[in-house]
Amino acid sequence: QVQVVESGGGLVQPGGSLRLSCEVSGATTDYYNIGWFRQAPGKEREGVSCITSNDGTTYYADSVKGRVTISRDNAKNTVYLQMNGLKPEDTAIYYCAAVIPPPSIWYLASEYDYWGRGTQVTVSS
Repeated sequence: QVQVVESGGGLVQPGGSLRLSCEVSGATTDYYNIGWFRQAPGKEREGVSCITSNDGTTYYADSVKGRVTISRDNAKNTVYLQMNGLKPEDTAIYYCAAVIPPPSIWYLASEYDYWGRGTQVTVSS
């Protein structure tokens, strides 16, 4: 059974940084395409970033481009989301999701099969 667990969220001041981790158990990340999503109160879940399994191609939402970097360490079955220059509008629950076939549209939540429970990120002074 594949399980996905996020960690690394917390409270940070505007302009600060956080690194989120997504650990996949029950399978190796080599075969999984991994996406990060977030959901703020009263808003729909939105795609933040994705990294593919075959060639490590990365995708980013326009709202985070230049501030966020996704990477993977297959030896640790872990994908990271490094977030810099955080803004109050980045406040949300961040979810990690996994799927074996490369998603046709990386930012669509319905493309992913396995989800974590999320980690809260709060950006506030």
